Amino acid sequence: MTYSPKQIAEFLNVSTTTLRRYEEQGLIPDVPRTESNHRYYTKLHFQAFITVRALLQGYEIPIVYEVMRKIKARDINTALWLINEQQYEMEKEKKRVEKILTMVKNADFTIHEKVKDNMSIGEVAAIARVNTSAIRHWENEGLIRSKRDKNSGYRIFSVTELRKILLISSLRKTIYYIENMRELLEELDTQNLEKIEQAYTLALGNLNEKLQIQFAGIADLSNYINMLKTIKFINRVGGGD
Repeated sequence: MTYSPKQIAEFLNVSTTTLRRYEEQGLIPDVPRTESNHRYYTKLHFQAFITVRALLQGYEIPIVYEVMRKIKARDINTALWLINEQQYEMEKEKKRVEKILTMVKNADFTIHEKVKDNMSIGEVAAIARVNTSAIRHWENEGLIRSKRDKNSGYRIFSVTELRKILLISSLRKTIYYIENMRELLEELDTQNLEKIEQAYTLALGNLNEKLQIQFAGIADLSNYINMLKTIKFINRVGGGD
């Protein structure tokens, strides 16, 4: 069975231009043409497009593109390890959010050996796992405050400010608006943690939802790989390889 670009575009609710872009980026198998030079797609192409769209729901664009290119090159193991690495990063993020929630609630930073009374911007950035530019941005927005070292003039941050930085860094993908984040920081200052716990619950819920979306993409990816293996087997038996 074959499909026109329009048929697949309508099924996936995308434009034919989008399909062409995926093709030009090398994400799908080579596309055959009719005698009149019109492109057409097979079931394999259809599944490849479905896989791209499904993976894009749960993974970053560069990862999806690299995975699909590896599969096209029949480097399936490398593609699967790339996906596996993303699953591992999700698990790390979940553990980090849970750990920071405990630290923020209990104001207990003794579990992190690098925490001390006065820390440089580089030190707090390393603890929070963010870029120093992000910390400068949050300070410019009035979310955090630093002091200046009397001798060097460099920024120094207290444990209290580190606590805020950890909260911002772990919730920035959930709390999109500066004003909302400012309200949470005010709750932190007054030790009113109910809204903060709600925010972390939402953040963990988002991670759970993203994990399910990622596994749905993996299911489509598995179908695509199985189709490729089946076609390769048929070609081999039929003398096509």
